[in-house]
Amino acid sequence: MGENIFNHLLGNDSLFKNRDVLHHGFTPDNLPHRENEVKSLVHNLVEALQGHIPSNMILYGQPGLGKTAVTRYVCKQLLDRGKQIGATIHAVEVNCCSIDTKYRVLAKLANDLATDNESLVPFTGWPTDKVLQQLRQNMESKGGVHIFVLDEIDHLVKRHGDDILYPLTSLNYELRNSKCCVIGITNDLQFTEMLDARIASRLGSEDLAFPPYDASQIADILSQRALAGVREGVLENGVIKLCSALAAQEHGDARRALDLLRVSIHKADVLEDESVSTEHVRLAQNQLQFDQMTPVISSLPFHQKLVLYSILLNESNGLTNVSTGEVFSVYQMTCNNASVTPLVSRSIGNVIKNLDSLGLVTAKTTSLGRYGRSNRINSCIPQNVNAVTIMVEADEAMKPVVNCTYRLQARL
Repeated sequence: MGENIFNHLLGNDSLFKNRDVLHHGFTPDNLPHRENEVKSLVHNLVEALQGHIPSNMILYGQPGLGKTAVTRYVCKQLLDRGKQIGATIHAVEVNCCSIDTKYRVLAKLANDLATDNESLVPFTGWPTDKVLQQLRQNMESKGGVHIFVLDEIDHLVKRHGDDILYPLTSLNYELRNSKCCVIGITNDLQFTEMLDARIASRLGSEDLAFPPYDASQIADILSQRALAGVREGVLENGVIKLCSALAAQEHGDARRALDLLRVSIHKADVLEDESVSTEHVRLAQNQLQFDQMTPVISSLPFHQKLVLYSILLNESNGLTNVSTGEVFSVYQMTCNNASVTPLVSRSIGNVIKNLDSLGLVTAKTTSLGRYGRSNRINSCIPQNVNAVTIMVEADEAMKPVVNCTYRLQARL
């Protein structure tokens, strides 16, 4: 048998010192530019060290602003201090994107607090009220104060409603030997509008909004991570600055900056370069944009592809800030060329909202005074991503749509 194909790579010197430091899940020993947010959480959760009930909280902000990292950091410090002074505190984190039903969330909370096999909840099969009862029993057996962190809580509520939040926020009325608080983390600034008024008032006792990072703040974060994760002297001047500037353009997302830096270093490693330059950053940016957009565009339902193509076709004709009506007019032509029945105009508005939520278009509602309100729709697909080619390669039915000639009406 020949030499193992991995051997030649294992002997290479990587530009990384510790690759894990540049991943999202890594929690550093300190969090630059999140001192105020840490302080707010600490002032609330210190109640647990004194045996009292902390207030429920909702943490708001776009992805990549440090909400989860700050919460994990503060909870770790809380648990460490609790052990030092003999305070009984438990923290359970649930990611509601991967654990996304009422049953599974309650089972996760209960099982993380289980003391033996008899107090475990099975993966499925119990009535929900029995799972909730087991959660209460496990909490009472452990005693102390319980911190329940529901990350991406908006995902759970959008899919299954807010039924789970009422019993969780009511637990303190039923417990005798323990107490709890709920911390919800969401990317949706209108999250509380989805909730029943009683639940919103209980859950949102304290709201904490995370502002976007600016380019200099992201540079500080990257510099700190680079010290621990990258070999000294391999980052050329301008690499961190460029990664920070590119990420600051996209809502101040620190995750995006970490991805750019990590992939840039990986590109340099693959090319066997001795240092990382801004050219590697540009290569990384192109790869990340293509990798993120391609599966999203290719997996769109057929009518959503037609609507997206209609928006792109308007833009290729020089029309920006197109209205829903202008999109619908072109969409009807695409349906005719695809030999399918078009959706009603009301449905197109919902399709555009979905494309907006996926980050493929932006749809901003503007007031026209006494003439009502109108959407202003634009594509936000990067220029290096050929959305039309991706749609055609993913769906044969798009070929006649793309190959037809369209007579688009220009604005006066």
